[in-house]
Amino acid sequence: MPNPNAVTSRPGTIVAMGEILVEIMATRVGQSFREPGTLIGPFASGAPAIFIDQVAKLGSPCAMIGCVGDDDFGVLNVERLRRDGVDVSGIAVLKDATTGSAFVTYREDGDRDFIYNITNSASAQLSVANLREDLLAKCGNFHVMGSSLFSFRIIEAMKQAIETVKTHGGTVSFDPNIRKEMLRIPEMRDALDFILDYTDVFLPSGHEVTLLASAKSERGAIDELLKRGVKEVIVKRGAQGCSYFDANGETHRPAFKVQELDPTGAGDCFGATYISCRAQGKDVETALKYACASGARAVGVKGPMEGTATFAELDTFLQSATE
Repeated sequence: MPNPNAVTSRPGTIVAMGEILVEIMATRVGQSFREPGTLIGPFASGAPAIFIDQVAKLGSPCAMIGCVGDDDFGVLNVERLRRDGVDVSGIAVLKDATTGSAFVTYREDGDRDFIYNITNSASAQLSVANLREDLLAKCGNFHVMGSSLFSFRIIEAMKQAIETVKTHGGTVSFDPNIRKEMLRIPEMRDALDFILDYTDVFLPSGHEVTLLASAKSERGAIDELLKRGVKEVIVKRGAQGCSYFDANGETHRPAFKVQELDPTGAGDCFGATYISCRAQGKDVETALKYACASGARAVGVKGPMEGTATFAELDTFLQSATE
């Protein structure tokens, strides 16, 4: 059996850092961006922003470090996070940049196609200069999203933030959320290895388990990660639930049965709920139950951040949910 209290963050703020953007969605499945069509949005988005919004909804003290443009998209994001309880003092508003954006359309097979404006957006200007020593010094858990590591400027900032948090006794959680082609860049592979060396809680999706290990099998990769120093590995399996591994054993949870409307952000909600539950002293089994409920509830709501939930909302969901 796993240790029910393998990793418990020290008291403090949960901090995320990275891209903040808006998402604009096609309204019809199969709609192409090669011709005019109806769109809805903008919705507040960005993987670390969704994560931290879910943390705030669960009542954990939290903060976001990032950059937005001096525009309505930036205001939309900052005010949404502020309203939900996130400390937004670490979000810089850049006068000479625009807030990032993503246009998404849903294919008939259930996959999604995106058109991003991230690398030329305000988010791409995030650097060491934006780090907030006061936020990082009191950070109980620092969360890293692999999707945020799209520039060497951001990678440098992420490394320094992790070292600061660790120096002050905080923990690090890491959701790889990366594309295989990113690993072909030697500097990117080195950055991911650096982050993994500091990681306490690793939150890969099923296909990502072996990306950062030499082992080819999932079980071999998990054993390798645990020997490397990762304390907890939680594998997100979507409609198949999740699996938890630590040095003492493993446990598995089925998913809750729901009708999927929009999968964007579900994994971020899962991870945020797990980390929040553990930071609030809940045991592994309880944290996994709430995390699965959070992810399942999120896929039933249109909009990347619209599915974030409070404990009261998750409890209501659990009263009628089936596995």
